[in-house]
Formats: sequence, structure tokens, C-alpha cells
Amino acid sequence: MIQAADTAFILAAAGLVLLMTPGLALFYGGMVRSKNVLGTVMQSFIMISLISIEWVYLGYSMSFGPDVGGFIGDLSWFALKGVTNAPSPDYATTIPQTVFMIYQCMFAIITPALITGAFAERMRFFPFLLFSLLWAVLVYNPVCHWIWGKGGWLGNLGVLDFAGGLVVHVTCGAAALAAVLVIGPRKGYGRENFLPHSLPLTLLGTGLLWFGWFGFNGGSALAADEVAATAFVATHLAGMSGMAMWSVMEWLKLGKPTTLGAASGAIAGLATITPAAGFVGPNSAILIGIIAGAVCFFAVNTKSRLKYDDSLDVVGIHGVGGLVGTLLLGVFASKSVNAGGVDGLIGGSSAQLVKQCIGVGVVTVYAFVVSWLLLKIVDMLMTLRLSREDEVQGLDYAEHSETAYN
Repeated sequence: MIQAADTAFILAAAGLVLLMTPGLALFYGGMVRSKNVLGTVMQSFIMISLISIEWVYLGYSMSFGPDVGGFIGDLSWFALKGVTNAPSPDYATTIPQTVFMIYQCMFAIITPALITGAFAERMRFFPFLLFSLLWAVLVYNPVCHWIWGKGGWLGNLGVLDFAGGLVVHVTCGAAALAAVLVIGPRKGYGRENFLPHSLPLTLLGTGLLWFGWFGFNGGSALAADEVAATAFVATHLAGMSGMAMWSVMEWLKLGKPTTLGAASGAIAGLATITPAAGFVGPNSAILIGIIAGAVCFFAVNTKSRLKYDDSLDVVGIHGVGGLVGTLLLGVFASKSVNAGGVDGLIGGSSAQLVKQCIGVGVVTVYAFVVSWLLLKIVDMLMTLRLSREDEVQGLDYAEHSETAYN
């Protein structure tokens, strides 16, 4: 039966998750050089159109449609055929299926947008669109079905992901790593400074992302209930403790904390709590945020030693954060917090941690391999990378005939 409170809550949550994509655009846009800010912002914004179209005609049916062998949904909901305002018995019985569909659409939009931070300042626009569309169809939709779809094989195995640690963060992190390896570093990487051109813009984006994350995690309860409250509280506590821990790590290493570090730590904490948000209590959430701040700080600082140019730290924050959070679910989850969940290692059971390890391994390998192949194919069809001259000139003018600042 449709419940007005639940419907209103998930509609609001969908709006919050949509807001995260413009927030991400500002977060990334502030971190690049001024000649690339509009091009970077556009890569996130355009996903709202591209992926919404894909979701209506293919994505929703492939992700949540009737199961085919545990691996994909069939296309019986193509163009939203049969998707009505009646509740969905398989996913959400107290909200219209149209509301569930549009809420999940917002997740599909932001996931490929997250990848763009890895290759910021160097990918051509049209090849980027083609890669993002193919990636949504061949990576996001199958993984989403495996874990969240009715009959998905990883879900049937018992792998848990409350709000997207695997479906969103691990997939985009693996794709980001494939992208930096295929495309290569920015011109002058390791020799020139690539300082953020507007940290206030990045901090504004951080605030919008944090605000939107309450819809991302809280809304994943799919009802205005105690599980949503648990996820909401855990989200904030992990975000704040991630920010605090990153700032401490920077203070110890550099002698001073930075605003960019505080923003990075907050996002690390928020990404890491995402898979576990509805399954852990407040103290576990704080501990997960602290672990996220430390582990993601080390991961980001490792890239200079490994000499790969993950421009805006997608691998180190989202990939590593999603992976760590998915594993920590198997440690800190408690039935006393969520009766519909599981007990993790702290609760005396190691079984869930084993399942989470399987989920991490499968999703990471699949997303990396398919992303790498897609990038290679698109690069053969139409060169992915800007020419040397266009890279010097910047994305804004070379790809969009605009400049952000006079």
C-alpha cells in the first residue's frame, strides 16, 4: 500500500541525490586550472541528460527488470513500459514504482560523473560521451542488477551494499584507474604545478555533496523509518570524522591542515560509510570515518610514488573508500542496529566479511577490465585525448568555445 510519508521522503531524497551531480561539478571544477573549469563542470552536468535518457530506455529495465540468469534484467520495461504509480512488490511496497525508478536514476547519473575526476583536463568531449554511455550499459547496469536487482547473483550470495559502496564507488574507482592507465598523465605532470584554481568553489561543492548524501544514504532505506534514521546519522558522523582524521594526518605530515584536505577527508568518510550506513550504529560510523580518513589519505599520497595521474583522486577516495567501507560492513554490521541486516565480525560472525570480500573482488575486476576495454575501443574509433595544442589551450575553449573568466 502506498504511504504518503514514504513517497514524500523518497521524492525529496531523489532531489537531494540529483543535487549531488551539480555539487560534484563544482567540487571538481574548483580543483582544475581555470582554463579547464567549464569543460570539467560540463562533464558532470551533461550526465544528467545522457544517463537519464539511457535509464528510461535501457538502464532501469536492465538493472531492476525481471531477472535473466542472475546477471541482468530483461528489457520488458523498455521505455518504462509497465512502470506505473503502483507499488513494486520486489523493491518498495510503500512508494510508487515511478518514484523508485527516478530515485535510482539519480544514482546512475552521478556514478559515471564521478569517473571524470580521474582524467580531468585531458579527454575530448564526444569520445567521453560515448564511453560514458557504453560504461553505463555494460558496467553500471549489470553490477547494479547483481547486487540490488531481484534475483541478482551477488545479492543472492548475500553480498550487502546499503547505498552504493560497490555499485557506485568501487565501479567508478576501478574505471578511474583504467582511464588513467589508458589515457596517460597530463602534459607536464610531475614537472609543473597543477594547483586548484578556486578552492572556495571546491568547498561549496563539498557542502552540496554532503547535503545530498543524506538523500543518497538515508533514502536508500526506501521508507521514512528507523533504518533511514540510522543511515542519516551514520552518514554525518562518518563524514565529519573522515574530515577530522584527514586534517590531523595533513597536520602531522605538512605542519598545517588545508581546506582541500578537509574537503577530501569529508568525501572519503562519506564514500566509505555508504555501503554500511544502514547497518551500523553511531560509534561504528565514527570509527569507519576515522579509518577512511587515514586509509584514503595514504592512498592519495601513494599516487605520486606509483606515478599515475589520477587528477582529482577518484581512485584514492572513491575507489579505495568504497572498497574499505564494503569490507568494514562485514566487520561492524549489527542486527541490534538493523534487525533486517547481519552481524559482522565484531558481532561474532565472519561469514559476512567473506561474502563482502567476494563482492569486492568480483566487482573490482569486472569494472576494471570492461572499462579498460571500452576505453581502448573508443580510443581506436576516435582519439580519446586532446591534442597537445588543445591541452595547452584548455578544455573550455578547445571543446566548448568558452572561457570561465574574462
